Amino acid sequence: MGALTLSRITKRFGQAAVIDDLSLDVEKGEFVVLVGPSGCGKSTLLRMIAGLEDITGGDLMIDGRRANDVPPQKRNISMVFQSYALFPHMTVRQNIGFGPRVRRENGPESARRVEMAAEILNLKEHLDHRPAQLSGGQRQRVAMGRAIVRDPAVFLFDEPLSNLDAKLRVQMRTEIKTLHRRTRTTVVYVTHDQIEAMTMADRIVVMQGGRIAQLGTPLELYDRPANLFVAGFIGSPAMNLMTVRAEPGTVVLLDGTQVPAAVPEAARGRAVTLGIRREAFAKAADGPMRLSVQLTEPTGPELHVYGRIADQ
Repeated sequence: MGALTLSRITKRFGQAAVIDDLSLDVEKGEFVVLVGPSGCGKSTLLRMIAGLEDITGGDLMIDGRRANDVPPQKRNISMVFQSYALFPHMTVRQNIGFGPRVRRENGPESARRVEMAAEILNLKEHLDHRPAQLSGGQRQRVAMGRAIVRDPAVFLFDEPLSNLDAKLRVQMRTEIKTLHRRTRTTVVYVTHDQIEAMTMADRIVVMQGGRIAQLGTPLELYDRPANLFVAGFIGSPAMNLMTVRAEPGTVVLLDGTQVPAAVPEAARGRAVTLGIRREAFAKAADGPMRLSVQLTEPTGPELHVYGRIADQ
């Protein structure tokens, strides 16, 4: 297991700061997920931890050791990429054992670790197959197996499930969490998928413009977002955000409709943003808020209804 400390990390390309004065502590054995919109810097940050991108400023500590100038192969980190990056001419056994073979590690011990990784990932019957004979999920497990045999201090995952179909993504989420429970290795995981982040993470880092917008457990971010960006980003479908005027015991919509609400004293008499999660709505025979329905989406157990209230 390995602890990670990022202290005032900065990454610049020319004059543009992709990562801007970012600090983060990841505890040993923790599963931390980085989320955010495209271009927010989450994959760049992961590559900096791996040593694949230079650090412009700040300090990266791995198990208390400054690693800014340590080459990737000496950081005791394994990375699983979005693309499987398997050697097509090699068998599963050869792909998983490629790293130990290159590092000229003990042959019998390396073979034992390949067998162990294959057993953990349910690949033992495929050890003599080539990647072309495997499904997408099996190929991703081979890529994970290649990371496991190194017995790293930290696992890095860069959107590893984005190439899989919906059913396989659910299966692989379960397998990655099971792997984490068995190994208790520190994990930093990048994804754009809300469900992956909410179901897998011990803590979630929401990134915006190269900075951390909020850090917390999944439920902390869902129930108590720190700002409008996090409120609108976390949750699928997203939180409903409406501009209202706050008055004692009520909020006033743009069309003048008054809705009873517990209004904090500091907000009274001001224009504020009201955030409502979808599960907070209830159907009523009559009520103060009229919804103009624009679209419905049946999903099986739920029916998602999209529309406008007071033209919002």
